[in-house]
Amino acid sequence: MEDGLSSFWGPVTSTDWCEKNYVYSSYIAEFFNTISNVPGILLALIGLVNALRQRFEKRFSVLHISNMILAIGSMIYHSTLQHVQQQGDETPMVWEMLLYFYILYSPDWHYRSTMPTFLFFYGALYAVVHALFRFGFGFKVHYIILCLLCIPRMYKYYIYTKDVSAKRLAKLYVATLLLGSICWLSDRIFCKEISHWHFNPQGHALWHILMGFNSYFANTFLMFCRAQQREWNPKVVYFLGVFPYVKIQKPKSQ
Repeated sequence: MEDGLSSFWGPVTSTDWCEKNYVYSSYIAEFFNTISNVPGILLALIGLVNALRQRFEKRFSVLHISNMILAIGSMIYHSTLQHVQQQGDETPMVWEMLLYFYILYSPDWHYRSTMPTFLFFYGALYAVVHALFRFGFGFKVHYIILCLLCIPRMYKYYIYTKDVSAKRLAKLYVATLLLGSICWLSDRIFCKEISHWHFNPQGHALWHILMGFNSYFANTFLMFCRAQQREWNPKVVYFLGVFPYVKIQKPKSQ
């Protein structure tokens, strides 16, 4: 990659993306890849406020916080392009998927303590191993497998959900995931060609923005499904007519 200004963080030791480094600031290696995480942080904060305000189960507060941590880790990684910071981005990605796995599968798990215990130790072991060894392709394969394990349960929730607005959230989740993946792959595969263009479409930055919305849609859909399981009479309502969130009505005994 062609560099612009001098590097505050030193030579690149992490995976480099298709954005020219240090063009706008000597403190930010990839400017657009860094700031594009801001929407994800704001969306996760909105989800967290809604989860706390309506007293959803703590798992959803933790989920929204993990989304924020992941976005912040991505900002630090892309602003420095250092190997340690890349690990600090990738490890929370795995932890987040383990949390999604728990939220999706725990309602039907008969032995309540076994799943969180296993997932906790699995996540801790992965963090240690990932800190000691440098994964590249292996990390991507591992992450994709975790994502694929969540798909059957998401599909089951979708087909058993009759609410049209909730189904729309699931469709938006799939749409943003597919579109974001196209942006990510295009940025990675066609980087040499893009480097010769007068305008870089910033596919990886678009991936960050789309995945911020993707996580919000997924979390909101899962909150609806969980509220339905708990018989909290959930409804998808829209702030200012465009921004979806879940509103519930708990029985007085709860």
